[in-house]
Amino acid sequence: MITLYSGPLSLFARKVEIALLEKGLPFDRVMVPFNQVTGYDPKHPEVVALNPKRQVPVLNDCGLVLYDSTVILDYLDEAYPEPPLMPESPVERARCRLDELYADEVMLPALRPLMHRTGPPAADRDRRMAQEADALIAEGELSRHYEVLELKLAGRAFFGGELANSDIALFMSVLFALRLGGPGLGGFPGLAGWFSRLRLRPAFGQVAAEIAEADRRLSVPVKSRFA
Repeated sequence: MITLYSGPLSLFARKVEIALLEKGLPFDRVMVPFNQVTGYDPKHPEVVALNPKRQVPVLNDCGLVLYDSTVILDYLDEAYPEPPLMPESPVERARCRLDELYADEVMLPALRPLMHRTGPPAADRDRRMAQEADALIAEGELSRHYEVLELKLAGRAFFGGELANSDIALFMSVLFALRLGGPGLGGFPGLAGWFSRLRLRPAFGQVAAEIAEADRRLSVPVKSRFA
C-alpha cells in the first residue's frame, strides 16, 4: 500500500494526489495539521522523521520513502507506467519536465505574494498596504505567465501530445492563482479551455473540490476567481 502524507492546502502534495488518482493507484492519505496562523504546525512526527525538509508531500511505497513532488511523479510513472503521465521520446520528456519546472519554480514566486490573502490580516495597516501592493505586482507577473502558457498550448488539448505531469503541475499553479484572487483567464481562451477540460476529469475535479472545501474551513474568504 502506498501512503501519502498530504496537506489540505499544499499545492505540491495535491499535485501528487492528482497523479495517483489519474493512475488509479490505491493509497492511504495522511492529512497533516494546518492552520492559517502557523501553517503546517505542529509538524507531523512521521513527516519530520521521513523528510529532512520537514514538509509534505512524502510518499512511502512499501518502505521506499520519497519526497519532492517532481521526484515522486517521476517514480510513479516508472514504477506504475499505465496509464503513462510522461511522453515516450526523450525530447518530449525533457519538454514535459521543463513545463513542470515552469509551474513549480517560475510561477511559484508570483503566487507567494498572494498567499497572505487567505490568512488573518496583518495588524499593522502599513504592512497590509505593502502586502497588497506586492500582490498587485505579482498579479501582473501571473498575467505574463498566462501569456506564455497560452502560446505554449498553441491550440492543443494538453501541453504535450497527451495528458502529462506538466499538465498536473500547471493546473495546480493556475488553480492557486485563481483561488488567491489572481488574474482571471478571460483573455486567454486556450488556457481557459484547457483548465476547464481538466476540471472535468474526476481526479482534477476531486482535488479542486477538496481544496475549495478546505478554504471554506481554514481560510479567510477571498474574492477568488475559482469556484
